[in-house]
Amino acid sequence: MAAEKKERTGIIVGENKGHKTEARVVKPRVSRTKGHLSKRTAFVREIVKEVSGLAPYERRVIELLRNSKDKRARKLAKKRLGTFGRAKSKVDELQRVIAESRRAGH
Repeated sequence: MAAEKKERTGIIVGENKGHKTEARVVKPRVSRTKGHLSKRTAFVREIVKEVSGLAPYERRVIELLRNSKDKRARKLAKKRLGTFGRAKSKVDELQRVIAESRRAGH
């Protein structure tokens, strides 16, 4: 449990007893950044997506979304991606793609 850090008094007894010290400023460990998306990786993925287009299953999901079969679209995405969380985020991403194509079309 992280108790509130109170300044030590330098006195032997009492609530804030002990030698007066200054808290060290510790740099966050490299291991804490695992899974963090870097600018470079995001840029490369964006370019690859632009060049290669959508995967066949993504096109199918978009078709289902256009026909307002959202649940079926999520189920298909889950079957392809493995977890429901990934499927939901993929469906959201593809809905944004649909919205962008509508805006570009009009």
